[in-house]
Amino acid sequence: MRIASVGLRTRRAAEPVEPEEEPRPPPPPPHLSSHHNFDHMKSKFMNELGHLPKHSRMPMWAVGAIVVVVLALAGCFAFCVFKKCFGEKKKSKKARERKGGGRRRKKGDQGEGDGEQKEDGEKSEKEKAEQENLGKLEFSVDYNFTDGGLTVGVLQAQDLPAMDIGGTSDPYVKVYLLPDKKKKFETKVQRKNLSPVFNETFTFKIPYAELGGKTLVLQVFDFDRFGKHDVIGQITIPMNSFDMAQPLHEWRDLENGEKEEEEKLGDCCISLRYVPTAGKLTVCIMEAKNLKKMDVGGLSDPFVKIVLQHNGKRLKKKKTTVKKNTLNPYFNESFSFEIPFGQIQKVQLIVTVYDYDSLGSNDAIGKIFIGYGATGVGLRHWSDMLANPRRPIAQWHTLQPEEEVDAALKAPIR
Repeated sequence: MRIASVGLRTRRAAEPVEPEEEPRPPPPPPHLSSHHNFDHMKSKFMNELGHLPKHSRMPMWAVGAIVVVVLALAGCFAFCVFKKCFGEKKKSKKARERKGGGRRRKKGDQGEGDGEQKEDGEKSEKEKAEQENLGKLEFSVDYNFTDGGLTVGVLQAQDLPAMDIGGTSDPYVKVYLLPDKKKKFETKVQRKNLSPVFNETFTFKIPYAELGGKTLVLQVFDFDRFGKHDVIGQITIPMNSFDMAQPLHEWRDLENGEKEEEEKLGDCCISLRYVPTAGKLTVCIMEAKNLKKMDVGGLSDPFVKIVLQHNGKRLKKKKTTVKKNTLNPYFNESFSFEIPFGQIQKVQLIVTVYDYDSLGSNDAIGKIFIGYGATGVGLRHWSDMLANPRRPIAQWHTLQPEEEVDAALKAPIR
């Protein structure tokens, strides 16, 4: 009996003891959140895993890897759902914005076109305003049938535009007849004045039969000592546009006009110095620029001739050296003349630039005259020299055709 009981105990000990079944948790109610569902599934999975035989159980690292993969897949799925639901809305919104932006750009392009048209309109209006704001000039025109003389009076100007940096201008008026332009007159320069008073008259000797085909031009310039004089505005008066038996006297607005188209002869820079106590006049021919091409090769061989005369009588003459093959010669040559103070008021200085020719006569490129009877720049330069004794006064002069200067020298001095 003992042996049998011992064997029975041995068999019972050898047999595997079945684990008692653990009580399962009740199923969660349907209103619990997904988090509780996940926890319930996790606990159930672990319980089932615990009931597996040890030889068929998976290692814990494998279980952890599976859990991580499942969580990653769940996260990807959730991200895709979120992108699908909300990304399309954003995309459609951006597409609408792009379409709207395209429409706005098209409208903007049309607006730019309209803006360009507006700018063009504003420019044209501005140009018109500039033309309207050139100022006005008072003048008179009278013809003397007995003497055959056309008398032109330049009286005054008003509201001229400022041409200088300081907000002023140095105006003067040039008077000539088209189309020949044989004789030109210039008023005195009015310094720093936008409403200058001239009160000067000029007379053209011209037969009445030729007067109908002429056009009178009054050009207002801004004087510049060291450069070209700028055109402020002009007035053109055809002689056949009014009854010359009646004097013409009126104000007219200046029109925008360019300098009269004439052949450019060049410019010459001259320095003048007068010492009254010694009665000594020093003339320095400094340089010339942009001279007219006189030779076949497109250059010139310029030199300058100076003539000093008193009351139409030639006193002395001087010449510079010849500068070969240049249109911009530099001379810097000085000449002295003995002129008593009592005679300096009636002196004329005639300067002519020639092109030297070894085989023939020298051709005159251009000419100017300074001093008694001169107008414009020539008169102003002489007046500045007398007003500043013992000081050299330099000035650029624009060369004029030789025949025009000769005609001005022969004309009676006002």
